[in-house]
Amino acid sequence: MNLLMLSGDTGVVRGERGAFYNTLSALSSHWDNIDILTSHVAGVSSYKCFDNVNFYCSNYAKILQPYFIWKQGCTLAAVRNYDLIISHDYGWFLNGMGAKWLASDIEIPYVSEIHHVDGYPRGANLRAKFQPWLTRWYIKQAIPHVLGFRITNSVELKSLLTNWGVPLDQILLLYSMYLDFDVFRPISVPVEYDAIFVGRLTANKAPYLFLDGVAKAADQKKDIRVLIVGQGPLVSRLRQRTITLGLSENVEFKDWVSSSAELANYYRSSRCLVCTSYSEGGPRVVAEALACGTPIITTRVGLGSELVKDGVNGFFIDWSADMLANRLIQMIIDTSLRDRMAGEAPKSVQRYEKARVVNEYVSCYKKLVSK
Repeated sequence: MNLLMLSGDTGVVRGERGAFYNTLSALSSHWDNIDILTSHVAGVSSYKCFDNVNFYCSNYAKILQPYFIWKQGCTLAAVRNYDLIISHDYGWFLNGMGAKWLASDIEIPYVSEIHHVDGYPRGANLRAKFQPWLTRWYIKQAIPHVLGFRITNSVELKSLLTNWGVPLDQILLLYSMYLDFDVFRPISVPVEYDAIFVGRLTANKAPYLFLDGVAKAADQKKDIRVLIVGQGPLVSRLRQRTITLGLSENVEFKDWVSSSAELANYYRSSRCLVCTSYSEGGPRVVAEALACGTPIITTRVGLGSELVKDGVNGFFIDWSADMLANRLIQMIIDTSLRDRMAGEAPKSVQRYEKARVVNEYVSCYKKLVSK
């Protein structure tokens, strides 16, 4: 069986070996061929990832992505007998528009994958606050044309799509979170940090809120020490803010982690992981940290609402620096509570074993197209 995927993720083509690469490595053994249409990458028109996985990059401006999808998709379909089109849909939904045109033209069914909705449950800025309205418009016009909408959590996204009028039989709950338990597992190591923040340093991740919470916690515990792992457009401003807040001795920045094993060690050496995001698809870091036996302090976003049990393996917080500071101090002072949470943490992520999640994903789509 052959799969055509529409994705805006160009990381694999640019040499990154992250989550998308790992997903494709697992999927490649389940499909005869996987062709991926993606955005423009300078100097690259096509790229072979594995023996049966091929990327085709647009040579048009981003706004013309639907046209590229239709044109390149028709060309490929003439020589490749596709069974299904999968569209990764977000932002301005250019992939989704292209999928609709292409699926109608070559008469191949398609699934729209909604991994998360920017700006929901809260927007970091005006653009993000507008995004749920645009997403709702896209979904409503796509309902008559798609086989279904793939969602990646059962709490946040299922209720949202149901409220927007998507029939239950068109909602496909297929988790995108999978973990390598040979890497992400509890190992006893000395605690070096009171908290760790991991993620791309953008407004949506609310790193300023994290620093403000640490600053308030430092009023009670002067020697609090935290680690921020990540790169992004806000990194220089965040470094300056640590100085402004008087946290130069409290906050360590690490731009790059060379491997999953190294990241797992940072999780283990921290009393807790903090996620302050306004909206999320995962977040993957929450699941990874839990698998390593690291308790969580998180806002109620994405899959976090399913993974974290308040007071058992972590704490939920609102978008409040005071609330974050109080929970940080509690994690530091109450060592017996923190240790109990660390023992409970890995139990909540066992269903996300890699082979199981990939098999569920593939089985669902193959059943869809064989009906």
